Amino acid sequence: MILFPLLGLMLTLPWLIHHYRKYGFLSWRLSLIFYSFIFYMLCAFFLVVLPVPAVRDTCALQTPGTVYYSLVPFSFVWDILRETGAVWYRPSTYIQVLAEPAFLQVMFNFLLLLPFGVYLRYFFQEKYSWRRAFSLSFALSLFYEVTQLTGLYGLYTCPYRIFDVNDLLLNSTGALLGFAIAPVILLLFPSQQSLLAKKEQMLQRAVVSPVVQLLAVAIDYLLIKASWLLVAPFLANWIPEWLYTLIGFLGIFCLVPLRWKGKTPGTRTLRFQLISSEIDKALPIHFLVRSLALYVPLFLSAVPRLSNQIQLERNSAFSVDHKIILG
Repeated sequence: MILFPLLGLMLTLPWLIHHYRKYGFLSWRLSLIFYSFIFYMLCAFFLVVLPVPAVRDTCALQTPGTVYYSLVPFSFVWDILRETGAVWYRPSTYIQVLAEPAFLQVMFNFLLLLPFGVYLRYFFQEKYSWRRAFSLSFALSLFYEVTQLTGLYGLYTCPYRIFDVNDLLLNSTGALLGFAIAPVILLLFPSQQSLLAKKEQMLQRAVVSPVVQLLAVAIDYLLIKASWLLVAPFLANWIPEWLYTLIGFLGIFCLVPLRWKGKTPGTRTLRFQLISSEIDKALPIHFLVRSLALYVPLFLSAVPRLSNQIQLERNSAFSVDHKIILG
């Protein structure tokens, strides 16, 4: 359950860097909007492809001659009429349509890209760009359908869902509706003019906000973890991860700033440097204290996991003090 929010946060990180470098500050509302867009795109994609088959050879689960596509436009209308108990000359039976699986599937496909149209209206900031919105929503829907038709691009031997032209029509129409009703929703969104006005105010300040500092720390930390993933196959038997992380913290947060005049990879990416408010520069002791202050909470949070790992190793049959009783 926590994977999607974390993945969305990771994918939002490049945009946060771009936004700060462009405007000189981070708007929490705009950041939340973009994060919600990334999170929505992830959810929409996995709603389309999940659930996946339990076996890779999906061809063995299907009968010979299985058709993997439907190219008849508006066939969903006949599906609804065929499966529902509604009678056109009896309006009292119309309510039954709302509970029919065929109707619910149509509504799902129609609403799937409706938020996408709202986001496009905000990003374009133009009321006459509906053609571009339609083209992008159609392309996104086509991407979904091709993903299904190819069995996740060859991951499965045969498609496990069909390519349906009606999905293209419903997805694109839903996105257009979202694009049309977006002005009502966009009243809650920060405008470009307010961002530019805020930029002028923030440029007059010489102090970087705590959120931006935290973002720089996150960039540096991700560099340490990424480097561990690269060297772990070669060093895991010689250096434990916690020790490598400590060395990485001392290197990036202490030694690198000494070389780069108070900058780490994260602060250099976000275009600011670390200095002391008293002497207008930072001393080596400042960098050392900062690196340890950042590392200690991380180490303490990992202590329970490390203690469990040590206990498991002690209970292992290969432990020195493990007794084996032969009967």
